[in-house]
Amino acid sequence: MNISFTTIGLWVLRVIAAAIMLQTLYFKFSGAEESVYIFSKLGIEPWGRIGTGILELIASVLILYPRTTFLGATLGAGLMIGAIGAHLTKLGIVINNDGGLLFAYALLVFIACVLLIVLLRNELAGFLKRLLYKITNR
Repeated sequence: MNISFTTIGLWVLRVIAAAIMLQTLYFKFSGAEESVYIFSKLGIEPWGRIGTGILELIASVLILYPRTTFLGATLGAGLMIGAIGAHLTKLGIVINNDGGLLFAYALLVFIACVLLIVLLRNELAGFLKRLLYKITNR
């Protein structure tokens, strides 16, 4: 069995990004106190919390399926830009004495997603070309 370093690296990045986003879903969907606090402070509780959870679930599933990894990574990176922006502007790095753990997770997911996008950029370009072709040739 010949598995390349790139294949292993892609799966490590996929698992990191998806596992972190999937792990936070329990807190978002159960209405955990810290999740409600975060989204209340942002002024988008409960719909922002639930909507973000749904989008993170979609991104995670797309990331784990190799044919759609680039789409999930793009969605995941966008979501993490929002999370990082919220931390830097309204929430602060440390939330409820978490030592900055949620911020670190957002950075880690963002980095993993950006690396996936860079490594799979040819697939993304091909997808966009096919989509543009379908749109223009109706």
